[in-house]
Amino acid sequence: MRFVIVTGMSGAGKSSVLKMLEDAGFFCVDNLPFKLVKKFVNLIMQGNNDKVALGLDIRSGQSLEELDKVLDDMKSVGYPYEILFLDCSPEVLVKRYKETRRIHPLSQSGRVDKGIELEREKLDFLRKKADVIIDTSHLLIRELKAQIDKIYIEDKNFKNFMIMILSFGFKYGIPVDSDLVFDVRFLPNPFYVTELKTKTGMDAEVRKFVMDSELAGQFLDKLEDMLTFLIPHYISEGKNQLVISIGCTGGKHRSVTLTNEIAERMVGLGYGIKTEHRDIEKE
Repeated sequence: MRFVIVTGMSGAGKSSVLKMLEDAGFFCVDNLPFKLVKKFVNLIMQGNNDKVALGLDIRSGQSLEELDKVLDDMKSVGYPYEILFLDCSPEVLVKRYKETRRIHPLSQSGRVDKGIELEREKLDFLRKKADVIIDTSHLLIRELKAQIDKIYIEDKNFKNFMIMILSFGFKYGIPVDSDLVFDVRFLPNPFYVTELKTKTGMDAEVRKFVMDSELAGQFLDKLEDMLTFLIPHYISEGKNQLVISIGCTGGKHRSVTLTNEIAERMVGLGYGIKTEHRDIEKE
């Protein structure tokens, strides 16, 4: 039997994931009180369901210490379970709550950010116990579904690390959630080539122009080498997402090309890779 406990930050996508698992043939139960978890497990162990998912979060009860004990008891008697923890950056969570106009379970004062901060503290022990951590900050629903399918349907190995590679234009500001920022304005600029000015780094002509520069290849080699070195150390410190921002003047040519190039190189490392071109449509 496969028993998955789906938990994590409120607003990170737990309900969506439970629906995905239900569509994949899992028997799903959401928001079960902590006191009933052990009884629920006893029942499913006696039943015919070979795939079960249980949603647990801060709404399930105030005594998280009680859940910690229940999980330890389950482990000690040999009940098999795995924990999927859905995480998300505070900035994105605040934005989601504002868009949906919902109240955070712990923001009794009305301050969503304070509720998120308190929830993260309370759920820290679950995050540490998690078998899989997925950061949904930059994931579209279809991308989240692809991750869920990969882990729980295709049963492929999953590394708890997502790399977001983001192109941007310095004239529009540096992305606020950047972990690493690289300036590629030292490369020849296609903007000053008449036939390339209105094109972007997604076009073959611009890509060729940028990559024909010896400096571009050298930059990519050094960046790949540095990231290959850094990522295992980030992982060992508990980080599960890295946002790499690559900027040029307008965010349409050089940064777009190099974002796509380094993403292709990083695929072989086995981590989740996502690219985004923030300013490619801007004038």
